[in-house]
Amino acid sequence: MAEVPRKELNQAGGKKFWTSDMEAIIAITVVLLILGTINVFSSSFIFAEAEFDTPYFFLKRHVLNVFIGLIAFGVCLHFDYHVWRKIILFVVLATFISLIAVLIFGPVVNGARRWLPLPMGQFQPAEMAKLVSIMIAASYISLKIKLEQELHYLTIQMALIAVFAGLTEMEPDMGTASIILGIPLLMLVISGLSKKKIMQLGLAGLLGVTALIIREPYRLDRLKITYDPWSDAQNIGYQTVQSLSAIGSGELTGMGLGVGVSKYDYLPEAHTDFAFAIFCQENGFLGAIFVFLLFAAFAVYAARIANKAKDEYGQVLAMGIMLLVVGQAIANLFMVGGMMPVVGVPLPFISYGGTSLIITMAAIGILINIGKKSEKGS
Repeated sequence: MAEVPRKELNQAGGKKFWTSDMEAIIAITVVLLILGTINVFSSSFIFAEAEFDTPYFFLKRHVLNVFIGLIAFGVCLHFDYHVWRKIILFVVLATFISLIAVLIFGPVVNGARRWLPLPMGQFQPAEMAKLVSIMIAASYISLKIKLEQELHYLTIQMALIAVFAGLTEMEPDMGTASIILGIPLLMLVISGLSKKKIMQLGLAGLLGVTALIIREPYRLDRLKITYDPWSDAQNIGYQTVQSLSAIGSGELTGMGLGVGVSKYDYLPEAHTDFAFAIFCQENGFLGAIFVFLLFAAFAVYAARIANKAKDEYGQVLAMGIMLLVVGQAIANLFMVGGMMPVVGVPLPFISYGGTSLIITMAAIGILINIGKKSEKGS
């Protein structure tokens, strides 16, 4: 029998599952989009039939949002990420105007003004503010790193981000405001903020959260009920109890697609903030683990893209995008699992939400562009 050359053996045995980190991110995104589309329909068709006389109301809107998201992805994929740094002032101004506009012209829904009405749907400016805040922070941090200067948190850039967060809190939307401000601060910490300044930030954060809780007493009630929702299962703890019941009833393999019973008016926001609870009920523990692994893999490959970026701005911006996607996923999973108070943080791709999905797709397009530029060495 002829001997196979060692070179060919090495090539066959060393074949990678992905040809690049970017391919892995795209594949993970596609799988999450498919799972999310299925889950949006499964978790919403009962409510859609009752409210809009068609079970496909939210599915149609979601598919349209996916289409727009793919366009945003494609544009950002082919748009040199360095340009965002050059036009950041225009992007900041547009974000600021939209955040002001929603407070003036946005319709009141459940006591909050969060959406601007558009001919084809609604736009949530706070979702755009998440990504723009990361761009602002990346621009500042990368410049300081390049000049080998100390990082600070009391800067004009962080003040702008704080204004975005403050305007979002006025809607009110504390969960989104926390992400807008929290991720840039985390970027500072990871990038080398001094221990003294980290301690100062921690103290300021504690005082700030306390003030926000005092400002809206219902937030303190939510915090108290988090670790014992059954003590008020018919009132403040109702959503968490129903979420945990939905997750638990899925057991190992789930009840089956479309069969979950919690969406029958038992679990509020079943297709938005608590969509993952319905996913668990219908797909079980195995389905939940699969989603966990997808987000974990996303974090790993996004971190690899950040590590390989050829310039400081690309490195920090890629890190921020990874924190945006994975950070929101962690926050939502903790909320749905009853490990943190109920806040309005969607699970990327799995929860229904047009602006959130489109902005996430745009962010991933930027992430892929960073990776491609790194491969070309530019």
